[in-house]
Amino acid sequence: MSRPAAARSVDLDVVRAIALIGVCAMNYHGYLNPGTAGDPTNALGELFDPWRGPLSTRFAATFVVVAGMGVVLLTRRAMASGDPAAIAEQRWVLVRRGVLLLSFGFVLDWVWPGTILFFYGGYFLVAAAVFALSTRWLVALGVGAAVAATAIRGWAIDHPLQWLLAGEAETSRSPRELVFDLVVRGTHPMLPWLAFLCLGMVLQRHMPTRPERRVMLAFTGALAVASAHVVAATLPVDEVLRGTWSDSRSLPYVVSAGGTALVAVLAIGALARTTADARPTRWLAVAGRCTLSLYLLHVVAFRLVVDTLQLVEHDSGLANALAMALGFWLLAITAAVAWNRVATLGPLEWAYRRFSDSTPVRLARPVDRR
Repeated sequence: MSRPAAARSVDLDVVRAIALIGVCAMNYHGYLNPGTAGDPTNALGELFDPWRGPLSTRFAATFVVVAGMGVVLLTRRAMASGDPAAIAEQRWVLVRRGVLLLSFGFVLDWVWPGTILFFYGGYFLVAAAVFALSTRWLVALGVGAAVAATAIRGWAIDHPLQWLLAGEAETSRSPRELVFDLVVRGTHPMLPWLAFLCLGMVLQRHMPTRPERRVMLAFTGALAVASAHVVAATLPVDEVLRGTWSDSRSLPYVVSAGGTALVAVLAIGALARTTADARPTRWLAVAGRCTLSLYLLHVVAFRLVVDTLQLVEHDSGLANALAMALGFWLLAITAAVAWNRVATLGPLEWAYRRFSDSTPVRLARPVDRR
C-alpha cells in the first residue's frame, strides 16, 4: 500500500508553493514596472519594491534554504549507510541536476534575464561536493560565503572592479563572464547565497522535533532579522556594507534574509502539518511538487500576456502586477491539481529526475487494479 501524499514532507512542499507565489509576485512587479518598481510612493509600494523593499529576494532565499533541506533528505539514506558507493551515487545525482539547471537556466536567461535557475545549478554542484561534510564545515562554508561577499563589496568601494562586479556587454557569454556572474555579480551569486543553502542543510540535519524548540528557533530567526535592521540603521559604515537589500551582498542582508527564511520554513511548515488534511493545504502541496514546471509557466504566461498579446502594458503599476500574479496562481494551482490526478510529477520535474536520477522515474500514476 502506498503512503498518502500527506506523509510526504507536506510542510516543505507547502513552503515551496508559497515561496514561489512570492517569487511570481515580485518578478511580475519588477518585469512589468522596471522604471517605477524601485521608486515606491506608499507603504504598499515600499513593501513590494523588488530591488530594496523588505520582501526583496526573501522568497527566493527561502527557496534556496528549502533546497538545502532537500539535499539532506535526498542523501540521508546514503549517508546513514556509510557506503562509499551509495554516497558517490548521490553525489553524481546532484552533479547531473546541477548541470541540467545550469544549462536550462543559461538558455532561459535570454528570455527571462536574471533567472535563479542558472544559479541553482551552481548551488547543486557545490552541494554535490559538500553534502558529506560535518556540520561545522557547512557552517564555516556559509559564514565564509557571506563574509567573502561583504569583503569584495567593501573592497570595491575604493578600488575599480568594473571587470569583476559590473561585467562587459550584456550580450557577453564568455566562460569568464559566466563564472563571475555565477560566483560574485549575478542576481543570486554564490557569494553570499551559498549561506542560504548551508543554512538549509544544517537546519534539516538538526531540526528539533519538539514544538516548543521549533518556536524558540523561529523566535531566534525573528530576532536575527530585527538585529540586522538595527545594525543596518546604526552601523557607521558605507551604505552598501550595511544594506539589507540583495545587491548590497552585506552581512546584515544575509542575516536578515536568512532569518526571514528560517521563520517562514518553521511557521509555514507547522501550519501545513496541522492542516495537512485540509483541501487548500493539499492543493498547495501538489503545487509545491511542481515548482519547476510552474516557474517556467509563470515566465511563459508573462511573456504571452504582456509582450505578445499586449493585454497589460508595461509600467502600468503595482496593482496590475499583483492582479496578474494572483490570476496566474489561481490557474497554476488548478492546473497542478488536475495534472496530479494523472501524473506523480510535473512534466519538467519528471524530465529533470529522468536525466539526473540513477533509477527509472515513473511519470503516470500506477493504475489501481483492485
